[in-house]
Amino acid sequence: MRAIIYARVSSTTDRQTTDRQVADLKAYAEYAKMEVVKIFEEKVSGAKKNAERPVLVEALEYCRTEHIDMLLVSELSRLGRNAFEVLETVKGLVDDKINLFMQKEKFTLLDDDKQPSMFAPIMLATLSTCAQLERENIKFRLNSGRQQYIAKGGQLGRKKGSVKSADKKKEEYKDVLKALRQGLSVRQVAKLTDTSASTVQRLKKEFKL
Repeated sequence: MRAIIYARVSSTTDRQTTDRQVADLKAYAEYAKMEVVKIFEEKVSGAKKNAERPVLVEALEYCRTEHIDMLLVSELSRLGRNAFEVLETVKGLVDDKINLFMQKEKFTLLDDDKQPSMFAPIMLATLSTCAQLERENIKFRLNSGRQQYIAKGGQLGRKKGSVKSADKKKEEYKDVLKALRQGLSVRQVAKLTDTSASTVQRLKKEFKL
């Protein structure tokens, strides 16, 4: 069985690499007796549309033209920024009889006859929608917290020369810290929580996340 690996990280700097994803997927391919014929690696924001992810587009086209049996990814979110994009990508794979393995979800799209299982559409829709809802919930909670803080007389800025306590930062930036603990990149957290990337980076360093 011939397979390719698609690995993506959101940071375009050297802070994140695709090394772990590639190593884990190569190990799985070896275990499953697959031949990895090519590895596609991309550094691009998770908020980008699939059309703005040139390496993903190339990987999918390679699968079709080279008659690849299996596309290996670390998790479902690698295939789109929202449920609609993920399902569109998956539908294209099903139509072309290309199987998909997602390591995090421990899920394979097609059976031995290259047909999706009965529960595949339900599971994929549920997983991708949950991921999207989680991103939207983080934004909602942060914005709601800011509005309440301002309504009570709080100010988002601070007086020149003043320093916030660690406890105050934990309270004000609780959604940022939570997202960092979930392993999201600085850029992802900044976009999801509507916080500047420099602030997120500073919090990540300060709280050693």
